[in-house]
Amino acid sequence: MIATTVIVHVKPEFVEDFKKITLYNHENSRKEPGNIRFDVLQSNDDPTYFTLYEVFATPEDAKAHKETEHYKKWRETCEEYMACPRKGIGHTPLAFD
Repeated sequence: MIATTVIVHVKPEFVEDFKKITLYNHENSRKEPGNIRFDVLQSNDDPTYFTLYEVFATPEDAKAHKETEHYKKWRETCEEYMACPRKGIGHTPLAFD
């Protein structure tokens, strides 16, 4: 199992657009056979700060996710929305429910 947190800081004028395209990516990612979890979190303290939490069964499933049309559309669309480059951090789950 592989988990990734993706930290995204969005320009204030694009928060609603970012949420829309990210929820589209979420809905389609959850349909992928190797996807176990895909959470989209928005900070309570700063509404321009988002965390995506993705869990895939295998590293190959995570890699295949990046080749899907919905992910590519998300990546291309969000580029202009971001205040700075997104940061992805890979994790190995030690305790997972």
